[in-house]
Amino acid sequence: MSKNHHESSKDNVPEKSGIDLRGTFISVMLLGGFIIISWLGIYLLFLSR
Repeated sequence: MSKNHHESSKDNVPEKSGIDLRGTFISVMLLGGFIIISWLGIYLLFLSR
């Protein structure tokens, strides 16, 4: 029974559907860059005072 359960759970895993995630990757990189630049700006402002 556990073997059948394992095989049926494999069927639920979607195969590569051809979704292009480059836009998502670029958005995440831009957001990360913005957070890092903001943090550095605030840190440098803290050091200058």
